[in-house]
Amino acid sequence: MGKFLKSVRVAMSGIGFALRTQRHMQIHCAAAALVIGLGWLLSLSAVEWALILFAIALVVSLELVNTAIEQAVDLASPERHPIAKAAKDTAAGAVLAATFAAIAIGVIILGPPLWRLLFAS
Repeated sequence: MGKFLKSVRVAMSGIGFALRTQRHMQIHCAAAALVIGLGWLLSLSAVEWALILFAIALVVSLELVNTAIEQAVDLASPERHPIAKAAKDTAAGAVLAATFAAIAIGVIILGPPLWRLLFAS
């Protein structure tokens, strides 16, 4: 159990590093909190919650992987290099693709009930 708890502490340290140092991670977490609040307000179904939470986890996970790749590339190639740029840009692209999908999921799930709540007569 000690090794497991140590691995959890190490992982939490990585999440903390990303939250402290990565502006996009902070934005993603703020957006996630907003979406969770809206989901609670709109009383989402279990399936809707599962989709929303999966989308949040995917974006946050990819942002963590992107941060790890950026840190490793910066260590391995402190000077500018086209291959280092390609690696970093591709990792950032993965986050962007997941973010677009998460936005679409949010609009599909939250849009109609939010529209009814705001504009019901």
